[in-house]
Amino acid sequence: MSTDRSTGTGARGGGAGARDSLWVRRFHPVEAPAARVVCLPHAGGSASFFFPFSAALAATGRVEVLSVQYPGRQDRRDEPPPASLPELADGVHRALRGWTDRPLVLMGHSMGAVIAYEVARMFEREADGVPLGLIASGRRAPSVHRVETVHRLGDEEFLDEVRSLSGTASRLLDDEEIVRMILPGLRADYRAVETHEPAPEPPLRCPVGVITGDADPRVTPEEAQAWRRHTTGGFHFRVLPGGHFYLNDHQASVTDTIGEYVAAFTKETTATG
Repeated sequence: MSTDRSTGTGARGGGAGARDSLWVRRFHPVEAPAARVVCLPHAGGSASFFFPFSAALAATGRVEVLSVQYPGRQDRRDEPPPASLPELADGVHRALRGWTDRPLVLMGHSMGAVIAYEVARMFEREADGVPLGLIASGRRAPSVHRVETVHRLGDEEFLDEVRSLSGTASRLLDDEEIVRMILPGLRADYRAVETHEPAPEPPLRCPVGVITGDADPRVTPEEAQAWRRHTTGGFHFRVLPGGHFYLNDHQASVTDTIGEYVAAFTKETTATG
């Protein structure tokens, strides 16, 4: 697998520094894409989770995918995991500043949706037009509160909870050596998202699209639909069969939905611009 870890040299703003290449992975470069979709993983997830979606969207010739690699995993495992979600969002925001020569759509799954929302707010404080839109997957709206304390569980109970969501291959969590390696970062991710409280701010100006599974134990369709309250732009909503990681079983449908949302965001932005 070849991975482009460049940071958009020549993009508006002069490109990011070499350090930011650790954050952004471009698995399938597209020449002159109409838009870029920035994919932000779930708790414990890595940039490679979005590899199949990157390949499928790149094949259209219109959309390029950038996958974000958080500290504390895979080739960044020697770095300390983020202490808080705002710290993580700030790192993502800084890394993406060099990629704004093309319209950016921020797409996050689960914890990634919360990070995408915070990064969108950071961009909108700076200027209009970035991001083009936000796609939230498998996550309730920021205005819907649930008390979650999974990060406080003992190791076995914590791992049982992670297994129940089917997001990490069970065989990996049964390997004691791998568990010792990934457990601190995984728990840190859970702590960051479960203790995060979004600061009150005006709704986003960009449109929002939501995708959720109809049997997700972490979010009901009603809780996901509440994202409507967080934008003054267009709103799009789709429910697919499946649980928290419905994406694994419906890659084609998810890819099609992302493409449809990007096209809708472009039309809506043009109409209001």
